[in-house]
Amino acid sequence: MITRKITIKKIALLVLAGYFFWDTAALYADSRNSVQRELSKPVVRGGIVFKNYCGMCHGERADGVSRAAKLYGAERLRIKPSAADYYIKIIRGGGKAVGKSEFMPPWNDELSNEQINDVVAYLGIVTDSVRRGEVVFKTNCILCHGIKADGKGRAARLYNPPPADLTKSDKNDDYKTMIITYGGKAMGRSEVMPVWGEQLSTQEIADVVAYLRTILK
Repeated sequence: MITRKITIKKIALLVLAGYFFWDTAALYADSRNSVQRELSKPVVRGGIVFKNYCGMCHGERADGVSRAAKLYGAERLRIKPSAADYYIKIIRGGGKAVGKSEFMPPWNDELSNEQINDVVAYLGIVTDSVRRGEVVFKTNCILCHGIKADGKGRAARLYNPPPADLTKSDKNDDYKTMIITYGGKAMGRSEVMPVWGEQLSTQEIADVVAYLRTILK
């Protein structure tokens, strides 16, 4: 049998490596749990219902970019920000119920009250760029920047320099768009800041920038 001597130093390194990977995994899990607590369940359920029943005409983002756009036009199919009562009325009774297109069917007999209310909750976010941006931010950025965007995310202590406090940022929208899209290294900042342009769409990045504009102190 061949044996190998394991020095105290090697043991220490193995323990440290194990702790780092366990701690990082724990941080990530905690972060995801924070996201789940932050996003209301009706919004998540409503998004599923909307994409299954409404996406073919209105598009997954309710922007009218869909398969049906060739027939009716994306602008006509785009859902504009409206009051919850209006959404409920048109979903239940169809387009005729609010003096709109008869091609919008009534969903009252196919969707439950809970499903309709969930869709309305989802529309309250998907038609608002700031709220969409908040969802994108809290789904992707809070591990480092924190749920309050103050640079105090669960992983912040792993990095030097630490993540930026975005509530006190003096950068303009163009700069924020660039650093989100191309990452920190491309902008002469921390290499830890990822290249989000490879994962987020142009619209999602624009929405995040819109959200960041609202949290400045």
